[in-house]
Amino acid sequence: MAKRSQRIVLKFGSGILSTEKGIGLSRRQIARLAREVGALVRAGHQCVIVSSGAIAAGLATLGLDAKPKELAGKQACAAVGQSQLMHAYASAFAQQGLNVAQLLLTHNDLDSRTRHHNARNTLTHLLSRGNVVPIINENDSVAVEEINFGDNDRLSAEVAILIDADLLIILTSVDGLQDAAGQVVPVVKDFSEVAGLVRADKGHTSTGGMVTKLQAAQLAVKAGIPVNIASGRKAGLVYAIVTGQRVGTHFPAN
Repeated sequence: MAKRSQRIVLKFGSGILSTEKGIGLSRRQIARLAREVGALVRAGHQCVIVSSGAIAAGLATLGLDAKPKELAGKQACAAVGQSQLMHAYASAFAQQGLNVAQLLLTHNDLDSRTRHHNARNTLTHLLSRGNVVPIINENDSVAVEEINFGDNDRLSAEVAILIDADLLIILTSVDGLQDAAGQVVPVVKDFSEVAGLVRADKGHTSTGGMVTKLQAAQLAVKAGIPVNIASGRKAGLVYAIVTGQRVGTHFPAN
């Protein structure tokens, strides 16, 4: 592990939490991710998870085979699925001897000085306990921005800035930002140089694609927080990233 304790925000997209068809949650994936985060916590790091997946969880419960196109349908799936998502996390982290805490935020919460201050204080207190992993999702039953456009990518950057994180890890269903030949770009120092490589590819339940991930990375890097975008389907990559190994696409802090 890294020699010093770090405060780390990990963003888990819908594509790595759901089944291959995007309907329902993959308990096996969540258990494996919980083991990797648990190892970081035991090593002295403070971890916050920004998690999508509520809509995918709700789809299965409501008997749907595809994400609804209308906003109300998406929000209904999120309302049904959020409790299932948290139950899955609670069960997985209990196996690691850790507790979870749920925070549902919107961009307005972070824009408001009072609510921003309250959210920061709450997260700081939870992290100080040493045995709690905060799980943050957008409040999809009332908010619309991430549910339509970002799959929590921007929210993960805002949370990293909120708590003065040392690192933001965005785990997705691809290996990182790819060049025109399909090869992963290992390091990005100038966002203008890779803008033309970004496509708005989306999975069954994800909403952002690489476009919003690059925007989130740019937001965090500007605030002095390094970012890694890597595959959440491959075991061991979280450990590798935290220990400074070159995995996925790395965005050094300004």
